[in-house]
Amino acid sequence: MNRSKNRFPDETLSFATSAGIESASRQGLPSTTSRLSTGVTGFDEILDGGLVAHRAYLLRGGPGSGKTTLGMHFLAAGVERGETCLFITMGEPEAEIRQNAQAFTSILDKMHFLDLSPSASFFTEMQSYDIFSPAEVEREPITQRIMSSVEELRPQRVFLDAMTQFRFLNPDDFQFRKQVLSFLRFLVEQGATVLFTSEGSVSSPDDDLQFMSDGVIHLHFSPESRAISVSKFRGSDFQAGSHVMRLTDTGMRVFPRLLPQMHTQSFVQEKISSGVPEIDELLHGGIERGTISMITGPTGVGKTTLGLQFMKEAAGRGERSVVYTFEEIKETLLNRCEAVNIPVRTMQERGILSVIQVEPLRFTPDEFARVVRQEVEQQGSRIVMIDSISGYSLSLKGHDLVEHLHALCKYLQNMGIAVLLINEVTSVAGEFKVTEFGLSYLADNIIFLRYLELKGEMRRAIGVLKKRLSNFERTIREIEISRYGIKVGKPLTDIQGILTGDLRFMGQSDRES
Repeated sequence: MNRSKNRFPDETLSFATSAGIESASRQGLPSTTSRLSTGVTGFDEILDGGLVAHRAYLLRGGPGSGKTTLGMHFLAAGVERGETCLFITMGEPEAEIRQNAQAFTSILDKMHFLDLSPSASFFTEMQSYDIFSPAEVEREPITQRIMSSVEELRPQRVFLDAMTQFRFLNPDDFQFRKQVLSFLRFLVEQGATVLFTSEGSVSSPDDDLQFMSDGVIHLHFSPESRAISVSKFRGSDFQAGSHVMRLTDTGMRVFPRLLPQMHTQSFVQEKISSGVPEIDELLHGGIERGTISMITGPTGVGKTTLGLQFMKEAAGRGERSVVYTFEEIKETLLNRCEAVNIPVRTMQERGILSVIQVEPLRFTPDEFARVVRQEVEQQGSRIVMIDSISGYSLSLKGHDLVEHLHALCKYLQNMGIAVLLINEVTSVAGEFKVTEFGLSYLADNIIFLRYLELKGEMRRAIGVLKKRLSNFERTIREIEISRYGIKVGKPLTDIQGILTGDLRFMGQSDRES
């Protein structure tokens, strides 16, 4: 064996990966500040635009966590840009990779593979080595094959699965570290951006690879969920924390945690009318854009109908609204609205209303936030209603649901959206309670609906408890919902105790005093 052909010399030990990048820049390669898409839109957002070019990134995760899928997305994004992309596999055979990569069939023929996985003949033709160790004998031809492929193709992107296989080709950790550093420098100097995986475990950790790489990406997998996070990203900011990830038949999708402060839009904080004069009087003109309005009350009192009344009026101005219903079947909601003179089907046909039924446990809060963002940023919706807070909490998977709802509402506020939160209280009668979720602080406006028992008949009342941006009428009025729509009466000045549930009619002397 001729060791002089080894192109990963010992003297490169003093060069870290970043040194290789600097050398590459001096050779006229593109600036390292340029970004390369990972091919996963949500993940690019986490990385503040994508991977920094001509650097090496470690992709960590257990079996089945999605490492190969992310690597394929990375290479596919390069192929679509006309770049030369190389997949180096040291474990799974190329044929199996192609067979499993159904979501990437359109670009597989344009992707280059270097298959270094052991063939079946390796087992049947096992040899014993008398002078050199098996690792030394195997390392040389593997090294030469990688060098030949890289020098011939000059790939802009390289995905290697898995770097930890080099550990078994070196006699100790010291030699392994030297070879990996030299190998990464070689790839970067050839003009490549490198994504490589590890198969770290408790017995064989990959801490050394984390130190050597320019960035570390973690894929987390549990029976309940999948997530992605970044712990290191040289030369760039990134969104810290764990972000929801999902593997589908079309590949990987990432749903970054919603950070409201990163999304703002200028808007005029004008008032939005309900179309019912008496309700507008209660609100001193209506609700404002960029505010959160909580409509609270017991079941069946008319909360959803009131929210849709604002949308009906907005439709007359040509504005688009969206309703996310977590509890009620969509068809039932449509029928109820049509029965009270809110033409929701016509509004849908005109494209100015979208009613979306959210299936229980289908989304995590971050996935649902992405759905809402698409409706706002792509469809241009100006009013968003969540029906209801309890349905949101019960239907979405995950923890800290109140925290996620807070972030979603603040994002919508920043975008100038009028938010309607439907809140159902459990008690039909008795002392008034705004919400059982401790979210009243979030609301700019609180509109409450109550049941009244008058002369043996159930009636409804409406009032405003809170309005941050303007004054409001402090009386309570009777409200009726019929096939003609919403009708609001005069203030109920003859009745006391509506909020406490202890109704008392005032006599003439009480009114005069």
